Amino acid sequence: MALPKSKNELVVISGVNGYIASQTAKSFLDAGYSVRGTARSLASASNLIRALQLYVDAGRFEVVEVKDIVVPGAFDEAVKEVNAVAHMASPVSQFFTDPDPIIRTAVEGTLSILHSALAYGGSQLRSVVLMSSVGTVMEPKTGPYTFTEADWNSVSESEVARLGKDTPGGHIYRASKIAAEKAFWKFRDENHPNFTMTTINPTYVCGPPLVLPDDPANINETVRAVWKILSGQAIPPPLGASGSFVDVRDVAELMVFGVEKSHVANGQRYIAFAGVGGEQAIADILNEAYPNRELARGEPGKGYLPTFGFAEDGPKIDATKASQARGKEWIGYKQSVLDAAKAFEHYL
Repeated sequence: MALPKSKNELVVISGVNGYIASQTAKSFLDAGYSVRGTARSLASASNLIRALQLYVDAGRFEVVEVKDIVVPGAFDEAVKEVNAVAHMASPVSQFFTDPDPIIRTAVEGTLSILHSALAYGGSQLRSVVLMSSVGTVMEPKTGPYTFTEADWNSVSESEVARLGKDTPGGHIYRASKIAAEKAFWKFRDENHPNFTMTTINPTYVCGPPLVLPDDPANINETVRAVWKILSGQAIPPPLGASGSFVDVRDVAELMVFGVEKSHVANGQRYIAFAGVGGEQAIADILNEAYPNRELARGEPGKGYLPTFGFAEDGPKIDATKASQARGKEWIGYKQSVLDAAKAFEHYL
């Protein structure tokens, strides 16, 4: 396979062995960038290294260890000589039980890489893109309302302050992303760096992993329902209230956009959202695609629209800004689910 022509530019991706980050690494590589990924250990990234072996052999992909992202100076060496930073390492789960360490890791990890970029990034560093979340944007609302990049979730941090360790895991996760993104923008306001700063704010991410975990129990939470239903298990309860989704490959491409069009993306937030699905929709899609498998059926057609859109009388998300910036349509829910299922056939 011939590799894409090199741009002779280097991007560092923190937490490169993660579900979204690994696809992001591939998107940068396919766009001609070289990638330096960070991981807690080289062993944890071994499957990814094998998957991208052609780029490794060409000297265009490497992984370096950053054992603890919150340690000051943790990224000092990793950011040297890079042209862009994609910060994607942060705790991710809807089932956290203690907010303090999660929020601290998210915030201090973000500030750690920003301070390293400011001190050691060099004059060639032009862009830092943060993987944030639509959880920093959306909050519970009733009736018609359209969320845009101008909105901020004002509920989750308050719930953490009120409930402490009794806070539901979803609010803990969202509070960590809110605090980290606020720290990101505060850093920009206080330090006026020469590099641009952008956030990508995806909804629940679906679609095929670039690298499958050895154990399907470790499939990313936001796409695990596809495996559970495909493998004949019961339809799991909803992971989130809205059922909103975006394909992992679209999120990866949007991270690349934040670097390639850094002059446009500077100071901007971009919501990544393609539609509304959910566990029942997954079951319906898989039952149609795998008629010879005994899969849970649930209540076909219930809880979602055939168009995979929002109900007219409830809250909505406007991702026009990101779709126009990318200049292409989002991958649809059915395709995202089927592509994930095809990858998970490996386990059957």
